[in-house]
Amino acid sequence: MAVTFSNLHTEAGLKSVNDHLSGKTYISGDQLTKDDIKVYGAVSEQPSSDLYPNASKWYQAVSAKLASSFPGKAVGVRFGSQAAPAEAAPTKEAAKPAADDDDDDDIDLFGEETEEEKAAAESREAAKASTKKKESGKSSVLMDVKPWDDETDMKKLEEVVRGVQMEGLLWGASKLVPVGYGIKKLQIMLTIVDDLVSVDTLIEERLTEEPINEYVQSCDIVAFNKI
Repeated sequence: MAVTFSNLHTEAGLKSVNDHLSGKTYISGDQLTKDDIKVYGAVSEQPSSDLYPNASKWYQAVSAKLASSFPGKAVGVRFGSQAAPAEAAPTKEAAKPAADDDDDDDIDLFGEETEEEKAAAESREAAKASTKKKESGKSSVLMDVKPWDDETDMKKLEEVVRGVQMEGLLWGASKLVPVGYGIKKLQIMLTIVDDLVSVDTLIEERLTEEPINEYVQSCDIVAFNKI
């Protein structure tokens, strides 16, 4: 059973979380991760301690940690199985959340952009802005290719990625890197001829378009170096 944000309200989803947390300890000194907070926000109330003891203990630990980190009166924030009433803004009516049951499915499990990804993006922009072009210049690129969930066939994902062929593009070594909750991403090397291949065009027009986007959710550049 895949653990996704859309099934955390079901018995099967809670059982998967409970099994995943088996053997783990949660003490007052533990630091919350982004995944802890995202999954916590997707669970509507504290799981039953009789049916899901591990998940219940985890939920209680996260609630306590959030309460200590944000002291004072909670406004519109849920802790445990009780929710504090939201107070209306004095001058402006609060915007109503979209009533779309599929919104939870759109949450990014991979978190925010890392410093390495930001640096790689800056390197790409600097390469574009440069007015001096080396004849037949090449670049070495390290790319993260992310699937939709833990049910994605990673062997097929790598097959369709390597199936993209362009003049000046050479695929290199690759490996699967664990992300969390049973999900793995494909990390793959590629060498490009700068005058022939644009990494942004490769991602936007080839790797994230049909039919490849059936397996690929998104792609990020981890490293970009001139050869």
